[in-house]
Amino acid sequence: MDLRQGFEESSPSSSSNSNGRVDVVTDTMNQLKVDDDGSGVQITCFSEVCNDATLYFHIIRLQNQIYAWIGCNSAKLGDLYAAAPTRPSNAVSVSSLTGGSCDNTGAGIARRLVLKTKINVVLASNIPKNSPMLEAAAEKKLVQKLISLGYGKPGPRGPSS
Repeated sequence: MDLRQGFEESSPSSSSNSNGRVDVVTDTMNQLKVDDDGSGVQITCFSEVCNDATLYFHIIRLQNQIYAWIGCNSAKLGDLYAAAPTRPSNAVSVSSLTGGSCDNTGAGIARRLVLKTKINVVLASNIPKNSPMLEAAAEKKLVQKLISLGYGKPGPRGPSS
C-alpha cells in the first residue's frame, strides 16, 4: 500500500485544480476514521510542506499507544523505533526495530514523544539524516497534531511549544 495514496490522488472531475485534491484527501481521511466502534482506534493522515520538502504523516491512535509514520518526499517506511516510559526513574527506553540506531533522527523524536505523551510510541521515519531543521519541523507538527487528538499537554507557551 502506498502510504501517500490519499494525498496524491485526484478525482477525475477535478484533477486540474487543487480543490479536487483537497476533497479527495478529506474523503480519504473521513474513510480512515474507524473510531465509531468504540475501540478507540483512529487513523489520521495529513501532509505539510516545509523547507522545500513535503512531509507526510500517518498517525494510528490506539487506546494506550501511538503508531506514527513520517515520510519525507517518498512513501518509504524508513527506520522503525519503539519507545516506552520506564519505571521507576521516568526515563524513556528506545529500541531500533528495523534499520538505524538509537541515535538517529527517528529515535530522538520517539523519545521526546514519549516524554510528552507518557505512553508507548512506535515511530517510523524516513527524514534524511543531517536535516535538523526538517526534523524539528516534523516533530513540531506531529506534536501539535497529537495534542489536538488529546495526547500530551500543551507547553507553557501554548500548543506550538
